[in-house]
Amino acid sequence: MAELKTQKNDANVQKFLKGVTDDQKRADCLAVLELMKKVTGEPAAMWGTAIVGFGTIHYKGKSSEGDWPRVAFSPRKANLTVYLYCSLGEQTELLGKLGKHKLSGKSCLQIKKMEDIHIPTLKKLIKKSYTSPVFG
Repeated sequence: MAELKTQKNDANVQKFLKGVTDDQKRADCLAVLELMKKVTGEPAAMWGTAIVGFGTIHYKGKSSEGDWPRVAFSPRKANLTVYLYCSLGEQTELLGKLGKHKLSGKSCLQIKKMEDIHIPTLKKLIKKSYTSPVFG
């Protein structure tokens, strides 16, 4: 079984986020950072070179196994990607209230701008993910 390539490391989260060149995306990242800190009570940590994560879970899939953040986000080129491990496809009621977004796979929430999102609903999704059992 392959080990996950993306690993938790000691890189500086604030330095990484300051390097986000798009002003709107950087502001959105800082908002998600504070929201995740508040919900999880965990410090932020860098995972790989571009993911900011909170907490740790042990993941065992069909082809890989390793540690992964329980909730995380990354400022990708097209969207702000929020990683939530609560089977997002099953969260239809909350997703219906969330606002403008896209889903990618079981756990990736794609957001263009935080102003398009209902923050209390995002907070509920983060909490649900943080407290949900691990799935593979």
